[in-house]
Amino acid sequence: MNKTVFALAVALSFGAATVVQAQTAPAAPMQQMNASAMNWFGGPTYNGAPALDVTAALVAAGGGAADFSFAKALVSMLGEKTVNAEVAKLTKQYGEKNVTDFINGMTFAVKAGLKRATEAGVTLPAAPAELKGAKLASTLVIAGTVPNGTWWSGYLFDKALSHDLHVKVMQDIDAAAGHGADENTHKILNQAMYDVAQALKMKDVKLATLH
Repeated sequence: MNKTVFALAVALSFGAATVVQAQTAPAAPMQQMNASAMNWFGGPTYNGAPALDVTAALVAAGGGAADFSFAKALVSMLGEKTVNAEVAKLTKQYGEKNVTDFINGMTFAVKAGLKRATEAGVTLPAAPAELKGAKLASTLVIAGTVPNGTWWSGYLFDKALSHDLHVKVMQDIDAAAGHGADENTHKILNQAMYDVAQALKMKDVKLATLH
């Protein structure tokens, strides 16, 4: 896997894993799961119990918390050929700068998410869910899909650990890199995970309007 592919894989991993790591923060803009409760960058919020066992499975697929690599997790789920093709597609679609910003943004988000999760006392289950390969990838797609069939990055982030921690991490990103960088991260993740759904033949999944 070349350097660019590895970096993007790591970024994507954190898009799915960062969200899978947060749970308690100061007041967020939206608190209830209803028609008017929307995430900053679109899609409804999720305020139910987080899927920590799924988060733990993703972390395990990437080599564990200490040495987590989404490159390893992504290739484990989809295979290197699919990962390489997706990197090329995203670069052509968004341009090298935006993809690089996405990678950097996701890397920062993971670090911020881990920090916030630790502060909140969130502990992943010692035994992760029995999810590997395409089954884990499809579970992440399902986790981020809202009732109308659209996949939203914010919804996955909420469900991974909590809406409040998701908001806290977004605030950290805004403070460090700006609101536009935060939006870019969510936008490209929306597209990437939609593409993953299509690769897995989950044809009913819809692309978010922010992509």
